[in-house]
Amino acid sequence: MPQNTSSRIFSGSRVLGYVSTHVPFVARFIKRRGEVLLCTSVGKWFHTYGCDKFRLLSVSGEHPGPITCMSGDNFHVYTASQNNIYAWRRGCELKHVYKGHNAPVYILFPFGVHLVSVDEENVLKLFDIKEETEFLELNFDNNFKITTLCHPPTYLNKILLGSEQGRLQLWNLRTSKLVYTFKGWNSKVLVTEPAPAVDVVAIALANKKIILHNLRYDQSVMDFVHDWGMVSSLSFRMDGAPVMVTGSSKGHIVMWDLEERRVLSQIQRAHSGSIVGLQCLMSEPLMVTNSADNSLKLWIFDMPDGGARLLRTREGQSLPPNLVRYCEPTGNNILVAGSDSSLHIMNTITETFNKNLGKASHNRKASKKKKRLQHDKLILPPITNLSSCMQRDKQWDSIASLHKGMFVATTWSYNKLKMGEHKLKPPNADKGVIATCLTVTHCGNFVVIGYSNGQVHKYNMQSGMHRGYYGKEKMCAHKGALRGVDTDLCNQRVITVGSDDKLKFWHFKTWERAISLPYLSILILNADFLSHDIFLSPQHCNNMHIGSEKLHKQYMFFGQNLSYTHIVLWLISTSMDCTICVWDIPSAQLVDIFLVKLWPMSPTGDFMATTHVGELGVFLWANKLLYERIFLRPIDRSIIDVPKLKLPSTISEKPDFDDLGVIDLGDEPEYKSPMQICQELITLSDQPTSRWLNILHLDIVKKRNKPKTPLTVPKSAPFFLPTIPSLELEFNLIKEKNKDTKLLIPEALTTLSVFAKKLVECENEESYEKCIVKLKVLPPAVIEAEVSSMAPDVGGSIQVLKKFLNMIEVMLKSNRDFELAQSYLSLFLKTHTKLISQREDLRNVLNIVEEAASQAWAKLQNQLLYNICVVKALKDM
Repeated sequence: MPQNTSSRIFSGSRVLGYVSTHVPFVARFIKRRGEVLLCTSVGKWFHTYGCDKFRLLSVSGEHPGPITCMSGDNFHVYTASQNNIYAWRRGCELKHVYKGHNAPVYILFPFGVHLVSVDEENVLKLFDIKEETEFLELNFDNNFKITTLCHPPTYLNKILLGSEQGRLQLWNLRTSKLVYTFKGWNSKVLVTEPAPAVDVVAIALANKKIILHNLRYDQSVMDFVHDWGMVSSLSFRMDGAPVMVTGSSKGHIVMWDLEERRVLSQIQRAHSGSIVGLQCLMSEPLMVTNSADNSLKLWIFDMPDGGARLLRTREGQSLPPNLVRYCEPTGNNILVAGSDSSLHIMNTITETFNKNLGKASHNRKASKKKKRLQHDKLILPPITNLSSCMQRDKQWDSIASLHKGMFVATTWSYNKLKMGEHKLKPPNADKGVIATCLTVTHCGNFVVIGYSNGQVHKYNMQSGMHRGYYGKEKMCAHKGALRGVDTDLCNQRVITVGSDDKLKFWHFKTWERAISLPYLSILILNADFLSHDIFLSPQHCNNMHIGSEKLHKQYMFFGQNLSYTHIVLWLISTSMDCTICVWDIPSAQLVDIFLVKLWPMSPTGDFMATTHVGELGVFLWANKLLYERIFLRPIDRSIIDVPKLKLPSTISEKPDFDDLGVIDLGDEPEYKSPMQICQELITLSDQPTSRWLNILHLDIVKKRNKPKTPLTVPKSAPFFLPTIPSLELEFNLIKEKNKDTKLLIPEALTTLSVFAKKLVECENEESYEKCIVKLKVLPPAVIEAEVSSMAPDVGGSIQVLKKFLNMIEVMLKSNRDFELAQSYLSLFLKTHTKLISQREDLRNVLNIVEEAASQAWAKLQNQLLYNICVVKALKDM
């Protein structure tokens, strides 16, 4: 039996939520775009964002391993993965590969036409960028472990190396000689950055000191002490302000006034992780930072104290997410709760609409004031369950959430993108009681919450007030912890499931009968089936998902998708053995199974959205049944080889390439000119629409542009006027009027225009091409005059008419300028219809032109009808 290589139903679509890793970003100014582009690493890929709108522009190809460092110049983005270095154009086209390192590369620096790299074996190499050849190799011993590298301006062919031992060395790469050794300060060099002042370099040390050092005289200009952790990044403002900006390992940003040698301003907790990349943009009061907390931020220096404020941001989960829920009827947005107690909205169509609702807190306003604290005690534990309804989202909160080990439920506003003010607490809650399950009703007015002591309470989403409970004895609906709670679409019944192996139906309204007895008979369920958790969660519109967790930690999701034409019933189960199984409910048969790299959690929706242990993103798996015809058959798991699929990437799946894993090392696709394309396809001209569309409507255009008052022509007068002899100057006009003029007309004079003469002389296709080029540069009014003057009664000839039709035939057979040929032919027929009907020789030539036009149109029509059918079929799905 052949081995399966893919899933029958699902294919990897893409991953959401990745923005940045621990690798510093790369900023490149593209003159043609007039914009700064930011490149950030996201593991095996890097993203390119536009600085103007922070919009994702492109995604690179996949590297064989995680990206360890990045750099860039005006032409390429350089990335290092494992032992190799790659050069990319336009953020997605691989141009060069540099091999030669025997260890992973952790420093890259473009140096003119060369590229400097340093690997973990303390080997420095210099590559020729264009030729991909190794130009220089320098081996350093353990007494000088390279940590930083920079190029001081005006120091020709020289680079400055910082070491773990605290010393610095200045090397000339052209001569491969050590120029000078700086003794240092007996502390590890973390960052070196050239200052705007000549010969001055800023040096950040592991002992929290920042020293501005003059290289020419080997003297320190000034020094600062950084009390906010070790400096992880450093930059200078490049818009004329004498300010140095530093980023710390604790996420703080400090602005230093270099003239007064003091702290100018600071931004505490700018990132929740270490600031690995910081750069001030050239000639602009802007600063870009990125961090290992999966965020990229743009700051602007416009505060009164000279500080910066947040202008734009792009961020994802800083810790792996543990809960995924679809929201809205369209299913375009996903609610993602992370281990960092935050709640994010991720859009499945474009990352531009991704939003961060913040972290859950006991007091949201107080948490904002205490943002400078590294550990905020007001932050709530991670979210364990979510439920939402967008019916009343504009009026009040629409999302309710539970937190780990707490009986308090919180609300969130999808419309305002923040945490709500309500804290939902049951009356007289016992110590140790926690909320286990919840559901927001389909009207968006109420939330029903189940607790570990068997109680079920109802709250109002608008006011947060308690609105009743279910169960009579000690207000308990079950004798054990609640495993699931749900309501029907009409808010008539409440369904509860408890660890006492019972499923109960209650009246939604809490009158006396509702809180005393269940609405229907109690269903006794299998004890093994309810040993852990079960939840019933009605999805929006027409989707229902029921799930359970068995003793062996297997999660199952029962999906019922209703539509106007068909019903699909599936059970999707995931387990800790990294398998995802799809079961057909009516036949109780396994129809699909595949392996993934890590343990998947929380699949849901028309896409299957999964989160994985240790991964910050949300992975989308597309349902192939939406665009392919697939016949599902039962699978015998005992004999089938379960295929192992890799997790989706930030771009759609592509077939693997050879040599370097999934990186395509092939040449660029061969350029095809319009002359080559027209051999298979029909091409249009590059003429504007007005040049060929107005030819048929020139009479309407002239009538519309006709002046309201007629033009008055001045009375003509001869150039030399005779005068009458008198004292006053008078002209003899009578003599000029009576003067007879005799014109000498040569016998060789012809009435054909220049274009018509050129057309008569055409004998082959090449000569006709010259006439076509001439005709394309003429304005519409001149073209109409040329076609009208071809008739014999106005100075033309039958031969000129035949030649013009032959020119149209050449245009149609060449498959070029299709719309121009149709326009010229229409004008010709409109002008000379009567003459063509009287001349058989013209009709014969016109039949040949008609056959060429029919063949050209048939070729175009087949492609148009095919595309129309495909679009219509996609709309009807």
